[in-house]
Formats: sequence, C-alpha cells, structure tokens
Amino acid sequence: MSAPLTPGLYIVATPIGNLSDLTARAADTLRGASLILAEDKRVTAKLLAHVQATAPMAVYHDHSSETERMRILARLGTEAVALVSDAGTPLISDPGYKLVRAARAAGHAIHTIPGACAAIAALTLAGLPTDRFLFAGFLSPKAKARGNVIAELAAIRATLVFYESGPRLGESLAALAAGLGQRDAAVIREISKLHEETVTGPLADLAARYADAPPRGEIVIVVGPPAEQQAASDEALDEALRIALATLTPSRAAKDVAERLNIPRKRAYARALALGPAS
Repeated sequence: MSAPLTPGLYIVATPIGNLSDLTARAADTLRGASLILAEDKRVTAKLLAHVQATAPMAVYHDHSSETERMRILARLGTEAVALVSDAGTPLISDPGYKLVRAARAAGHAIHTIPGACAAIAALTLAGLPTDRFLFAGFLSPKAKARGNVIAELAAIRATLVFYESGPRLGESLAALAAGLGQRDAAVIREISKLHEETVTGPLADLAARYADAPPRGEIVIVVGPPAEQQAASDEALDEALRIALATLTPSRAAKDVAERLNIPRKRAYARALALGPAS
C-alpha cells in the first residue's frame, strides 16, 4: 500500500492514447488524492475507473474564475489535490499555469508526476533534428494571425512543433509551406492509439495530401529547421555592394547587404570601403 500523499498540488500526466501508458506513480497519486481537477469529468472518469480511483472531481479549465482558484488554494494546505488534463501533461497547451503560480505564491508544495506528452512523443517519431525545438501550440484559425505567427517563427533555427485538428490540418500545412518554404516535416496522429500514423515529406507535399482529405484524431505537426545557408562568396558580396554603392553610402550599403546575405556587417563594410563609391 502506498504512503499517504502529503498536502499540496500534484500535476499528473495522463495517457495520450493507450491507458497502459499511465505510470504506476501517477495511478497511485490519483488513488491517493483528496480531489482531482479535470478539464472534462466525463473523460477523466474513464481513467479513474481504470485505476480504481474514487476521489471526487471538480472542473478546472482555461475559463475557471479567480474565485474557483481561491477555493482550490484553500484546500492545498491540508489536502492532496491532483491536476489532470484530458490527455497528456497538464499546462502543455492546457490550463494550469495560473493555478501553479498561485499555489507557489501561497507557499504550497507542488509536485509533478511526469508522463506522456504528445509534443515530445511526436519529436521521437518525426525523424527531424531534436537538439533544438520550439513548441508553438495551436496556430490561429484566422489567416492573418496565423501568417503573422509563421513569419515570426521562420527565422528560428530549430524544429517547430504544432498541435492541430483534422479539419484545419490542410489549411495549416498550406500556410506553413507558404511561410516557411520547402522544409521537411511530419504529420503524426493518434499517438499511442490503435491507428497511430506518421507521414513525412516536404511541407508542400503534405499540404497537398491533406487538402481535401482531413484525417481524424489528435494531430501533431513537426517541421524541420531552415536549411543551413552557405556563406556568400567574395564575388557575390562585391557584386551586391557595387549595386548598393550606386545609391548608398558605404556604411548604409554594408548594412543592407550584410542583412540580405546574412553575413557579418564588419566584413561587408571592409569590402565596401575597398571598392569605394560607384563611379
């Protein structure tokens, strides 16, 4: 029999597919908690039945009020309260950070019970670089806002991870292809479930594949980082500077060309001075 849980907030990762992915520690925590905070009681009830946990549930989600958070905080001093999301690790595109912040400010103990996370699982399946990655959550359904976010992410030299729904997948892939170019990518769905699937290829190809055939299930898009740019040759630098020097000062010409060719400004300025003003 497990030792009783000490009072505090327990952040419990739940399965994203197969119920057997729940860790033994997570199961013990759910069975030992005095209260379980869930996004959707109907979803969490199935998991609690699976592990024979009988603690009462309360709804906690993005729209929970400050009053509700205060009620929860009042219980953390004497009771073990578990926070779960519908699937995966709470706080990863799920509610909870405000509660964690408030609990810490009030001096309550906070414990994390790690486990499944769709973003991390997708990275292991995609076959793309994982030394640096950025989780970007869900893209906006509005074209302008979505395009603005993609433009911000375009220069980041890291693998990008997005969550998406089936009906919006084609649109999002097309926007990513337009904003990021022909990068390698992967569409991964139904992780840890019976119909788990990983489809890889250039962004434009994936956009075409799903344009008129939206898949079902929970989906993660993984996009590889931008290709390494080769340093501009001296010949290319000189040609660009000659054109710029026809209308700009050496300093301004060097700045503009350095940004365009992605080279150090010092190198461009030295060449601009050597070339002199255009005749």
